[in-house]
Amino acid sequence: MVRFIPVLIFELMMMFPGGSPCLAQKVGAFTFVSDIGSPKLTGVSGYDESTQTYSLSGSGLNMWANSDQFHLAAVKIDGDFIMTTFCHFEGKGVNAHRKIGLIIRENTDPGSRYADAAIHGDGLTSLQYRIKDNELTQEQKAPLTSPDVIQLERTGDTIVMRCANSGSPLIETGRVVINFKMPVYAGIFICSHDPVVIERGTFWNFRIDIPAGNLVDGYKTPSASRLEILDVKSGNRKVIYTTRGHIEAPNWSRDRKYLIYNSEGLLYKFPLNSKTPEKINTGDVISSNNDHGLSFDGKMLAISSSAKMPDGKTGSMVYTVSAKGGVPKAITPKVPSYWHGWSPDGKTLVYCAERNGDYDVWGISSKGGEEFQLTSSKGLDDGPEYSPDGKAIYFNSVRSGMMKIWKMSPDGTNQEQVSFGQFNDWFAHISPGGKEMVYISYPPSVPANSHPHNQRVLMQLQATDSRQTKVLAYIYGGQGTMNVPSWSPDGSKIAFMSYTYGDPNF
Repeated sequence: MVRFIPVLIFELMMMFPGGSPCLAQKVGAFTFVSDIGSPKLTGVSGYDESTQTYSLSGSGLNMWANSDQFHLAAVKIDGDFIMTTFCHFEGKGVNAHRKIGLIIRENTDPGSRYADAAIHGDGLTSLQYRIKDNELTQEQKAPLTSPDVIQLERTGDTIVMRCANSGSPLIETGRVVINFKMPVYAGIFICSHDPVVIERGTFWNFRIDIPAGNLVDGYKTPSASRLEILDVKSGNRKVIYTTRGHIEAPNWSRDRKYLIYNSEGLLYKFPLNSKTPEKINTGDVISSNNDHGLSFDGKMLAISSSAKMPDGKTGSMVYTVSAKGGVPKAITPKVPSYWHGWSPDGKTLVYCAERNGDYDVWGISSKGGEEFQLTSSKGLDDGPEYSPDGKAIYFNSVRSGMMKIWKMSPDGTNQEQVSFGQFNDWFAHISPGGKEMVYISYPPSVPANSHPHNQRVLMQLQATDSRQTKVLAYIYGGQGTMNVPSWSPDGSKIAFMSYTYGDPNF
């Protein structure tokens, strides 16, 4: 078990009940660490940087009625935000009414107005809130017990709670209007519901996302970025790089030593040891988009970049270049063309292209030449990618009325739908072993033929021989998050982007 502070320090703090409630320290993303309401036993917050996991230990009589006692780790924040975390109690605990979760609080007074997403020791989960200072707490109970993941979203004066069991989509379980004065304290908490008991809890995959708002165009006003790696087995996410700039679509190198992403029209190599981006030489091809990726042997790189044709038409063209960089070679004869897949033998490229007013899947020799059409349904067919054995091409199509994952034989025959359900599914990426795929799912409120920026999306995992899906991550992102192949070569991890219009370190 990871210990987040030295045992001696923890024991000394327990010896001074009613001691100073505020710890003068920064804990991970949190800049305010405090006991609220002067509980008898002092609480402690810790952060394990290696796993990006928080640990809270705290006491407190209760968080209810018109006064609260608990331990809080938070940041002060203005405006709208989405706060999400996984969490659970450590150990069996003492009181069934102990609480752990997310909280938005106006101030540090015991009777402050607040809203929280609280998981109790007995599994009861609810949106708890105090609309006015020193008034009685109210509650909206969730239909789920002991969820793994909880979320609080603030939009204006409206607070929405969502929660889910691991692997399932988030569902809304509560909504309330509170006129908070700004800024508010937003963060994580624990309460033992017993003044002489310390309870402990762990929080992971914690994020605060600042949404774009309805008036922000993700292309004209790009967001700050987090480059993340997800462990497929555990579901744990780790941010490995943050920037106020906008970066997209990480590919994983075949030797697992670096990632490749695009930013402001250029491609960058991101070594996982130094974590210092290095620009890849692509000659005068400097308007790259997020459709790029390595051949199966790792020697060649496909790029999609804006180009102007002899007839004056401008659009994305597919190029290839050595993975080490160099002078790219133009491959596709027409624009727009957006690369998405190499054949395992390296001889063929597949891509999405608009021809005669419709977007379909096309293929071409990796050396160039005459292109050939693989799909012809009305509406958008996009995101083609070969299975590792070369026997199938997966793609997404809107032909059913929703955007769904389909597959076909390499010659375009035997087209069949393989993903189902309530979401619009984009950009299937097949695991190195060929047994699983991951893709990004948009809510049904997003038009089926659109994959915009700045959405609450899901990363979903599905076995290639099953219809069953599992949510791996709850992400603020969409366009640029995972457009291209992003599995690690051993199939254990996935690289992706998440976005925020605030501090990417939250």
